[in-house]
Amino acid sequence: MSSHHHPLQKVVLITGASSGIGAATARLLGRHGYRLVLGARRADRLKALVAEIRSEGGAAESFAMDVRRLDDVHAFVAFALDVYKRVDVLVNNAGVMPLSRLDALKVDEWNHMIDVNIRGVLHGIAAVLPVMQEQRSGQLINLSSIGGHAVSPTAAVYCATKFAVGAISEGLRQEVGGDIRVTVISPGVTESELAETTSDPLAREAMRDFRRVAIAPSAIASAIRFAIDQPADVDVSEIIVRPTASPY
Repeated sequence: MSSHHHPLQKVVLITGASSGIGAATARLLGRHGYRLVLGARRADRLKALVAEIRSEGGAAESFAMDVRRLDDVHAFVAFALDVYKRVDVLVNNAGVMPLSRLDALKVDEWNHMIDVNIRGVLHGIAAVLPVMQEQRSGQLINLSSIGGHAVSPTAAVYCATKFAVGAISEGLRQEVGGDIRVTVISPGVTESELAETTSDPLAREAMRDFRRVAIAPSAIASAIRFAIDQPADVDVSEIIVRPTASPY
Protein backbone atom coordinates (compact mmCIF):
# COMPACT_ATOMS: atom_id res chain seq x y z
CA MET A 1 0.00 0.00 0.00
CA SER A 2 1.38 3.44 -0.82
CA SER A 3 2.19 5.69 2.13
CA HIS A 4 -0.32 8.18 0.70
CA HIS A 5 -3.18 5.82 1.46
CA HIS A 6 -1.67 4.53 4.68
CA PRO A 7 -1.71 7.16 7.43
CA LEU A 8 -0.91 4.53 10.04
CA GLN A 9 2.85 4.71 9.58
CA LYS A 10 2.96 7.55 12.08
CA VAL A 11 5.88 7.62 14.50
CA VAL A 12 4.48 7.36 18.02
CA LEU A 13 6.51 7.89 21.21
CA ILE A 14 5.09 6.47 24.44
CA THR A 15 6.37 7.14 27.96
CA GLY A 16 5.69 4.70 30.79
CA ALA A 17 5.56 2.06 28.06
CA SER A 18 6.80 -0.92 30.10
CA SER A 19 3.44 -1.82 31.66
CA GLY A 20 -0.26 -1.01 31.92
CA ILE A 21 -1.81 1.46 29.49
CA GLY A 22 1.55 2.30 27.90
CA ALA A 23 2.32 -1.32 27.06
CA ALA A 24 -1.25 -2.01 25.88
CA THR A 25 -1.08 1.03 23.60
CA ALA A 26 2.27 -0.11 22.20
CA ARG A 27 0.86 -3.58 21.44
CA LEU A 28 -2.25 -2.20 19.71
CA LEU A 29 -0.42 0.41 17.64
CA GLY A 30 2.36 -2.07 16.82
CA ARG A 31 -0.18 -4.47 15.32
CA HIS A 32 -1.57 -1.70 13.13
CA GLY A 33 1.58 -0.45 11.45
CA TYR A 34 2.58 2.54 13.54
CA ARG A 35 6.31 2.99 14.15
CA LEU A 36 7.00 3.07 17.87
CA VAL A 37 9.60 4.41 20.26
CA LEU A 38 8.94 3.10 23.75
CA GLY A 39 10.35 4.85 26.79
CA ALA A 40 10.41 3.80 30.47
CA ARG A 41 12.87 3.22 33.29
CA ARG A 42 12.74 -0.59 33.16
CA ALA A 43 14.92 -1.36 30.14
CA ASP A 44 14.48 -5.14 30.46
CA ARG A 45 10.67 -4.89 30.35
CA LEU A 46 10.90 -2.52 27.37
CA LYS A 47 13.23 -4.81 25.42
CA ALA A 48 10.89 -7.77 25.98
CA LEU A 49 7.93 -5.70 24.75
CA VAL A 50 9.84 -4.54 21.65
CA ALA A 51 10.78 -8.16 20.87
CA GLU A 52 7.11 -9.17 21.21
CA ILE A 53 5.93 -6.36 18.89
CA ARG A 54 8.62 -7.15 16.30
CA SER A 55 7.75 -10.86 16.40
CA GLU A 56 4.26 -9.88 15.23
CA GLY A 57 5.68 -7.80 12.38
CA GLY A 58 5.56 -4.43 14.12
CA ALA A 59 8.18 -1.65 14.14
CA ALA A 60 9.43 -0.67 17.60
CA GLU A 61 12.50 0.65 19.39
CA SER A 62 13.10 1.01 23.12
CA PHE A 63 14.84 3.76 25.05
CA ALA A 64 15.57 3.67 28.79
CA MET A 65 14.53 7.01 30.29
CA ASP A 66 13.00 8.69 33.32
CA VAL A 67 10.44 11.42 32.56
CA ARG A 68 11.53 13.30 35.69
CA ARG A 69 14.84 14.08 33.97
CA LEU A 70 14.57 16.67 31.19
CA ASP A 71 17.85 15.45 29.64
CA ASP A 72 16.40 11.92 29.41
CA VAL A 73 13.28 13.14 27.63
CA HIS A 74 15.31 15.26 25.18
CA ALA A 75 17.51 12.22 24.48
CA PHE A 76 14.40 10.05 23.98
CA VAL A 77 13.06 12.44 21.33
CA ALA A 78 16.48 12.83 19.71
CA PHE A 79 16.73 9.03 19.48
CA ALA A 80 13.30 8.85 17.78
CA LEU A 81 14.37 11.50 15.26
CA ASP A 82 17.59 9.65 14.62
CA VAL A 83 15.75 6.39 13.89
CA TYR A 84 12.59 7.59 12.12
CA LYS A 85 13.42 11.19 11.10
CA ARG A 86 10.14 12.53 12.54
CA VAL A 87 7.84 12.50 15.57
CA ASP A 88 4.12 12.41 14.86
CA VAL A 89 2.67 11.63 18.29
CA LEU A 90 3.90 11.77 21.88
CA VAL A 91 1.81 9.84 24.40
CA ASN A 92 2.62 11.30 27.83
CA ASN A 93 1.52 8.22 29.75
CA ALA A 94 4.03 7.79 32.60
CA GLY A 95 2.23 8.27 35.92
CA VAL A 96 2.20 7.26 39.58
CA MET A 97 -0.63 7.15 42.10
CA PRO A 98 0.46 6.65 45.73
CA LEU A 99 -2.77 7.51 47.56
CA SER A 100 -3.00 8.70 51.16
CA ARG A 101 -4.85 11.22 53.29
CA LEU A 102 -3.16 14.60 53.48
CA ASP A 103 -2.80 14.27 57.27
CA ALA A 104 -0.60 11.21 56.71
CA LEU A 105 1.91 13.86 55.56
CA LYS A 106 3.59 11.68 52.93
CA VAL A 107 5.42 14.67 51.48
CA ASP A 108 7.96 12.54 49.57
CA GLU A 109 5.08 10.78 47.79
CA TRP A 110 3.44 14.12 46.99
CA ASN A 111 6.68 15.33 45.45
CA HIS A 112 7.13 12.10 43.51
CA MET A 113 3.65 12.51 41.99
CA ILE A 114 4.34 16.13 41.09
CA ASP A 115 7.65 15.15 39.49
CA VAL A 116 6.27 12.30 37.36
CA ASN A 117 2.68 13.37 36.67
CA ILE A 118 3.21 17.11 36.09
CA ARG A 119 6.90 17.70 35.47
CA GLY A 120 7.11 14.56 33.31
CA VAL A 121 4.34 15.85 31.03
CA LEU A 122 5.96 19.29 30.82
CA HIS A 123 9.31 17.69 29.93
CA GLY A 124 7.58 15.78 27.12
CA ILE A 125 6.03 18.97 25.80
CA ALA A 126 9.36 20.82 26.01
CA ALA A 127 11.14 18.07 24.07
CA VAL A 128 8.66 17.57 21.20
CA LEU A 129 7.09 20.98 20.68
CA PRO A 130 9.99 22.50 18.69
CA VAL A 131 10.10 19.36 16.51
CA MET A 132 6.37 19.44 15.82
CA GLN A 133 6.41 23.20 15.16
CA GLU A 134 9.18 22.71 12.61
CA GLN A 135 7.31 19.79 10.96
CA ARG A 136 4.09 21.84 11.08
CA SER A 137 2.33 18.72 12.34
CA GLY A 138 2.08 16.53 15.42
CA GLN A 139 -0.08 15.44 18.30
CA LEU A 140 0.42 15.39 22.06
CA ILE A 141 -1.74 12.89 23.93
CA ASN A 142 -1.67 13.46 27.68
CA LEU A 143 -3.05 10.90 30.11
CA SER A 144 -5.18 12.46 32.82
CA SER A 145 -7.75 10.50 34.85
CA ILE A 146 -11.29 10.69 36.12
CA GLY A 147 -9.29 12.11 39.04
CA GLY A 148 -8.64 15.09 36.76
CA HIS A 149 -12.41 15.77 36.77
CA ALA A 150 -13.44 15.03 40.36
CA VAL A 151 -11.62 14.81 43.70
CA SER A 152 -11.96 12.12 46.37
CA PRO A 153 -10.37 11.54 49.80
CA THR A 154 -6.83 10.06 49.79
CA ALA A 155 -6.45 11.32 46.21
CA ALA A 156 -6.09 15.08 46.78
CA VAL A 157 -2.53 15.39 45.44
CA TYR A 158 -2.99 12.77 42.70
CA CYS A 159 -6.12 14.60 41.52
CA ALA A 160 -4.26 17.91 41.69
CA THR A 161 -1.62 16.52 39.32
CA LYS A 162 -4.31 15.28 36.92
CA PHE A 163 -6.22 18.59 37.04
CA ALA A 164 -2.85 20.15 36.19
CA VAL A 165 -2.47 17.85 33.18
CA GLY A 166 -5.88 19.05 31.97
CA ALA A 167 -5.01 22.71 32.47
CA ILE A 168 -1.60 22.42 30.79
CA SER A 169 -3.13 20.52 27.86
CA GLU A 170 -5.89 23.09 27.35
CA GLY A 171 -3.41 25.97 27.49
CA LEU A 172 -1.18 24.19 24.99
CA ARG A 173 -4.16 23.48 22.69
CA GLN A 174 -5.09 27.17 22.65
CA GLU A 175 -1.51 28.26 21.98
CA VAL A 176 -0.40 25.84 19.25
CA GLY A 177 -3.36 26.27 16.91
CA GLY A 178 -3.49 25.08 13.32
CA ASP A 179 -0.95 22.32 12.94
CA ILE A 180 -0.59 20.54 16.28
CA ARG A 181 -3.31 18.52 18.00
CA VAL A 182 -3.64 18.16 21.78
CA THR A 183 -5.66 15.32 23.28
CA VAL A 184 -6.44 14.46 26.90
CA ILE A 185 -7.47 10.89 27.70
CA SER A 186 -9.00 10.35 31.15
CA PRO A 187 -9.24 6.69 32.18
CA GLY A 188 -11.58 5.53 34.90
CA VAL A 189 -10.54 2.52 36.94
CA THR A 190 -8.13 0.54 34.75
CA GLU A 191 -6.06 -2.54 35.54
CA SER A 192 -2.51 -1.30 36.08
CA GLU A 193 0.33 -1.24 38.57
CA LEU A 194 -0.70 2.20 39.82
CA ALA A 195 -2.46 0.85 42.90
CA GLU A 196 0.68 -1.00 43.95
CA THR A 197 2.47 2.33 44.43
CA THR A 198 0.23 3.10 47.43
CA SER A 199 2.15 2.58 50.67
CA ASP A 200 -0.76 3.55 52.93
CA PRO A 201 -2.59 0.34 54.06
CA LEU A 202 -6.05 1.93 54.45
CA ALA A 203 -5.86 3.61 51.06
CA ARG A 204 -4.61 0.36 49.51
CA GLU A 205 -7.57 -1.60 50.90
CA ALA A 206 -10.04 1.02 49.63
CA MET A 207 -8.32 0.91 46.24
CA ARG A 208 -8.70 -2.89 45.97
CA ASP A 209 -12.43 -2.48 46.56
CA PHE A 210 -12.60 0.39 44.06
CA ARG A 211 -10.75 -1.67 41.42
CA ARG A 212 -13.13 -4.63 41.31
CA VAL A 213 -14.82 -3.16 38.22
CA ALA A 214 -11.55 -2.22 36.48
CA ILE A 215 -11.41 -2.34 32.68
CA ALA A 216 -8.43 -3.66 30.72
CA PRO A 217 -5.73 -1.19 29.62
CA SER A 218 -6.50 -2.22 26.02
CA ALA A 219 -9.74 -0.19 26.35
CA ILE A 220 -7.68 2.95 26.88
CA ALA A 221 -5.31 1.97 24.07
CA SER A 222 -8.33 1.88 21.71
CA ALA A 223 -9.29 5.42 22.72
CA ILE A 224 -5.73 6.61 22.09
CA ARG A 225 -5.72 4.98 18.65
CA PHE A 226 -9.09 6.59 17.85
CA ALA A 227 -7.72 10.04 18.65
CA ILE A 228 -4.60 9.48 16.53
CA ASP A 229 -6.57 8.16 13.54
CA GLN A 230 -8.79 11.20 13.05
CA PRO A 231 -8.04 13.42 10.03
CA ALA A 232 -5.40 16.11 10.62
CA ASP A 233 -8.05 18.84 10.89
CA VAL A 234 -9.93 16.95 13.65
CA ASP A 235 -8.65 17.25 17.21
CA VAL A 236 -10.28 14.93 19.72
CA SER A 237 -9.67 17.19 22.70
CA GLU A 238 -10.98 15.01 25.51
CA ILE A 239 -12.09 11.44 26.07
CA ILE A 240 -13.25 9.93 29.36
CA VAL A 241 -13.28 6.12 29.38
CA ARG A 242 -14.91 4.39 32.35
CA PRO A 243 -15.94 0.87 33.31
CA THR A 244 -19.69 0.63 32.59
CA ALA A 245 -20.23 -0.40 36.22
CA SER A 246 -18.26 2.49 37.72
CA PRO A 247 -20.20 4.95 39.91
CA TYR A 248 -17.24 7.36 39.83
